[in-house]
Amino acid sequence: MERLVSEMYAHGLSTRDIELAFTDATGGCLLSKSAVSEVTARLWQEYQAFREQRWDGVEILYLFADGLYEALRGTGDRREAILCLWAICGDGRKRLLDVVVGNTESQDAWLESLRDLVRRGLSAPVLMASDGSPVLIAALEATFPEALRQRCLAHKVRNVTAKVSAADHAQVKADVQSAYYASTPETARLLAEAVVQRWQPRYPGAVSSFLEDFEACIAYLRCPPAHHKYIRTTNLAERAIEEERRRTKTIPHFFNERGGLKLCYAALLRASQRWQRVTISEFDRTRLKVLWEQLHQEYPARRGRTASSAAEAKAREAATVA
Repeated sequence: MERLVSEMYAHGLSTRDIELAFTDATGGCLLSKSAVSEVTARLWQEYQAFREQRWDGVEILYLFADGLYEALRGTGDRREAILCLWAICGDGRKRLLDVVVGNTESQDAWLESLRDLVRRGLSAPVLMASDGSPVLIAALEATFPEALRQRCLAHKVRNVTAKVSAADHAQVKADVQSAYYASTPETARLLAEAVVQRWQPRYPGAVSSFLEDFEACIAYLRCPPAHHKYIRTTNLAERAIEEERRRTKTIPHFFNERGGLKLCYAALLRASQRWQRVTISEFDRTRLKVLWEQLHQEYPARRGRTASSAAEAKAREAATVA
């Protein structure tokens, strides 16, 4: 019964809803609201244990970062940033790594979450995927400068096509995707030149958006082809966040941060547990090993660019605050 109550709460039912569910035909209550609260309070203990979990020896191949906003203070008018991190591990499992309140999605907040994971034994991934948030990008590169950084193509394509007319939307999208979804980085760059030549005169803003951070958009092409569809977007994170929102939208606001955070954690964790594993063949493992060695050889040259991008992100964040 306790496990059932926890699952009902994690699926978005309030303590009052659960109390009603345990009321019999005569109106007798089999489980009081206070008893439900005591059971759901254990989710907070579960969350605290989750945030102390060690990741030593767990091979992290692909890392995904995203944020969501929830009203955690009981007012309903101010939403707090909840920073979320997932990974595809060496055994193919998709695992939730961290869920923590960041107040705002600042570079310092992301750095604190990432460094805490490193403190708990998290190893550097081969590739890390995120949207275009400059502070998130800077935090990822500062923490794992040797890893490839992938710009989410779902977000990127929407950014580009938003700058073209409805009449040309379909064709521009097809041309842009032909470059982003090419078979090799070399082919992607050639197709990008064709996109520029065709659309630059008519849509310079869209072309500028298309070329911005282009190498990060095609970073995934260096990884095994069988994994491309899983790592070229942050859909792994987006699907879990959609599931979390579906469960929390029935609650207009939480009474306190603890109640909101434990429900967000429970919803995200249960969503991640239903994901199917990614198949990783022996050939894929060999290719990833070779790629990892190449990335470490490239690391000294890329370290300078990482430091520069982090400084630029700090400047942009300061300008935004100002």
